[in-house]
Amino acid sequence: MLELLLAYSHFSGMMKSRTLLSFGHGFSSQALATRLLGEGWRFVGTTRSAEKAQQVAQTGVEPVIWPGSHVAGLLDEATHLLISAAPDAEGDPVLRELKQQISARAGQFEWVGYLSTTGVYGDHEGGWVDESTPLTPSTRRGKFRKLAEAEWASIPDLPLHIFRLAGIYGPGRGPFAKVRNGTARRIIKKGQVFSRIHVEDIVQVLEASIARPNPGAAYNLCDDDPAPPEDVIGYAAELLGLPVPPAEDFETAEMSAMARSFYAESKRVKNDRIKDELGVELLYPDYKAGLNALLAAEEPGE
Repeated sequence: MLELLLAYSHFSGMMKSRTLLSFGHGFSSQALATRLLGEGWRFVGTTRSAEKAQQVAQTGVEPVIWPGSHVAGLLDEATHLLISAAPDAEGDPVLRELKQQISARAGQFEWVGYLSTTGVYGDHEGGWVDESTPLTPSTRRGKFRKLAEAEWASIPDLPLHIFRLAGIYGPGRGPFAKVRNGTARRIIKKGQVFSRIHVEDIVQVLEASIARPNPGAAYNLCDDDPAPPEDVIGYAAELLGLPVPPAEDFETAEMSAMARSFYAESKRVKNDRIKDELGVELLYPDYKAGLNALLAAEEPGE
């Protein structure tokens, strides 16, 4: 009986001491924090300014201004790491500053998650890709992510899990605001399709992976319905009862270089692995389900 009590005490202590350190704390990681904080986790998030740190603190997450603060002590306390910080031409910003410290503690972490992008697969002219598809990015952002994935994967004994996210939407991040204020555009490029994912489904996948770690695994995070972007805008307008924005031809539309770059690649992304390996059942399997839920949340009394 004493042995059982000691084992239970040890297990309870482990459960209570779960600490996730989030680098580049943003939209997806905050959604995860909301869930984990309710389960008794300690959640620490890095941000770049005192103003943002105050906003982070109001959510229950412990803010750390980084770069600018020493985080070695936090690394010592962390059982889990989540990396959302975007790489740049000089590489991954976390590893640029902390690779040696993270490598020295690699065996300490129970789980490490790296939020990447389906952009690492490049252009497949609307064809299907899965996690075994070679990484052939054509955009700068995709190339930076491919290199960052490889650098994280090169750290021995790190329990790394790579999550390749499609276009993210969710509360406060959807097409409704632009449709309402008249700035939404239906850019038409023949054969163009995008995959997307609701932030609550991102949280589902991350939680499932934390519960069932499989170091070295990569997962595509997307819904079941890759669709042309103009269809999403059109459906949002219909839900709001507003005019559908007129179609604009991609070749002649006035767009910034950044906006145009999003149309450089077209592919359909398979998500079988999150279902088969992690047992995830998507809350929002297509954009119509997701947009209906977002609108319903805006109007709880209707």
